[in-house]
Amino acid sequence: MKRTLYLLHRWLGIALCLFMALWFVSGVVMMYVGYPKLSSQERLSALPPLEPQHCCNGLSTALTELAGLADSGTLRSLRLTTLGKDPALIAGLEKGRYRVFSTDGSPRGPVTREQALATAQAFRPGVAATYLDQVEEDAWSHSKALDSHRPLHRVALADADETWLYLSGSTGEVVRDASATERTWNWLGAWLHWLYPLRGGLLDAWWTDIVITLSVAATVLGIVGLWVGILRWRRRPYASGSRSPYRNPWMRWHHWLGLGFGLLSVTWIASGLFSVNPWKMFDSAGPRPAPRPALSRPDVSSLREPMALTDALGRFHAAGLAAKEVEWTTLAGRSYLLARDGQGHSQLLDWPLQRDEQPFAAFSQEALALAGQGLLPGYGVVDQQLQADYDWHYYARAPHSMTGHMERPLPVLRLTFDDPAHTWLYLDPASGAVVHRLNDALRLKRWLFALLHSWDWRPLLQHRPVWDVLLIGASLGGFLLSLSGAVIGFRRLRRPLPRQ
Repeated sequence: MKRTLYLLHRWLGIALCLFMALWFVSGVVMMYVGYPKLSSQERLSALPPLEPQHCCNGLSTALTELAGLADSGTLRSLRLTTLGKDPALIAGLEKGRYRVFSTDGSPRGPVTREQALATAQAFRPGVAATYLDQVEEDAWSHSKALDSHRPLHRVALADADETWLYLSGSTGEVVRDASATERTWNWLGAWLHWLYPLRGGLLDAWWTDIVITLSVAATVLGIVGLWVGILRWRRRPYASGSRSPYRNPWMRWHHWLGLGFGLLSVTWIASGLFSVNPWKMFDSAGPRPAPRPALSRPDVSSLREPMALTDALGRFHAAGLAAKEVEWTTLAGRSYLLARDGQGHSQLLDWPLQRDEQPFAAFSQEALALAGQGLLPGYGVVDQQLQADYDWHYYARAPHSMTGHMERPLPVLRLTFDDPAHTWLYLDPASGAVVHRLNDALRLKRWLFALLHSWDWRPLLQHRPVWDVLLIGASLGGFLLSLSGAVIGFRRLRRPLPRQ
């Protein structure tokens, strides 16, 4: 039995130790330089304010097509934004499709090279821009969130950060930016850590399976190594005074490091496995929240009167909000305009407009709770809490981190349902949107992945650099453990085979 353990540990270590050492190094890089992303606030801050007198006069001609989409139930979202220097309506359809209308109401065709370049130049005014190419996917655009925008246009900016902009081939919007710092460090960071060398090529279809297999093998390696290390540790010192039987310095250090950092390394590798939802273990069989209803003909019919939208923008401006984007939204069967600026502020108006109505900042708790009753069909709300602070499950991370792109506004209304999965929904009063969802399976993932892998424990996150020192120290221990194992394995492979 012992010999089997020793051999299993030896050959798994030879196969995986160098790979695991790179995992620890890349994890430290990701603590400070995340995978490229563009947050909603970054995108909005780069847009010009919508000018009431110039934005809406021709949009009524788009009504016929929009009404048809609404009647068919395929109009999932509608936004008034700016593409390049011109306002445009972007209609989100089912299955991730889009329809874009220019200021004169005419539908836009596929995004051209010239349109992408013009939008990129408007995104960073005064900075020279060079069109690079059109790509389906590259090292910095693997995210599934970009799938509905492919192919992507790449544009290089001559700014201090040497930024690349990625523009949607569907809408023409900027959907990602990647600075030279991000592109350089991520070769040693997320690109290595997430095994992205295997993405986009022949092995792309098996990427998840490869990650799961390697993670399971590395977890087994760590568990067996701990077992072997404990078996080889001696309570009574050897004649040399050491409690480890190994005389070779590399072997002895590997033994000590394994006893000190082995369990921590196992939890890191195993928790990394949980990040890819292996075997769909975090998929709940329970009910899922109902999606927001599709926009209806009354939601878009008011576009027939351009002055209605012009009037709405004027009211937002008079209330102190320089709206950069306006979105049509619904709550509890009623329609609203949601306007956002570039500093994280927003306001709402009833739609169609009511006489003398003024913008308001947020929905009331009563309105949100009423709307929440219908979010999980067949089940009721058993508790509601308006939270002004984060909790164990609902919290914000730094923008560059893995979950930094997820908006976590405050205050937020948490609704608890009586379904078998014990669902919690967090609703943003400023928009009425569900900004976070939890059930029993996802709460388990919070422990097994976020806590064990990223050490997302609020007292640590709130006391930097304690979090940094602990993570870097633990990563260094794991790296030295893996590196010593790689050296031992390399020397074992160099050993000549015994003669027969």
